[in-house]
Amino acid sequence: MDAGKSGALRKGLLEFVVLAVVSSGRAYAADILQRLGGTEFATSEGTLYPLLSRMRRERLLDYEWQESASGPPRKYYRLTPNGRRQLAAFRTYWKSLTRLIDELGTPPCKS
Repeated sequence: MDAGKSGALRKGLLEFVVLAVVSSGRAYAADILQRLGGTEFATSEGTLYPLLSRMRRERLLDYEWQESASGPPRKYYRLTPNGRRQLAAFRTYWKSLTRLIDELGTPPCKS
């Protein structure tokens, strides 16, 4: 896939990838960056923080502050009920999309 097309796809999927990471338990932004590092979805703080803010405004994520022994308090993100529904809907859509792509790639049966 050419870099431009894969970049657009990656950007469009990043929100759902972040929802998936946070679905495994509350996560600090640095934890999210670490989980994404070394994957197709590795990103920077400059991309992640605005995305987290938007997702919070859209009520997909919420956060709580927690004191840290190694510095200032940290903001830990967790999915909201809306975030869980959005992730579940995306997973259903993704499965149907991959099934469709597989079916379209199979030669039709000739009678």
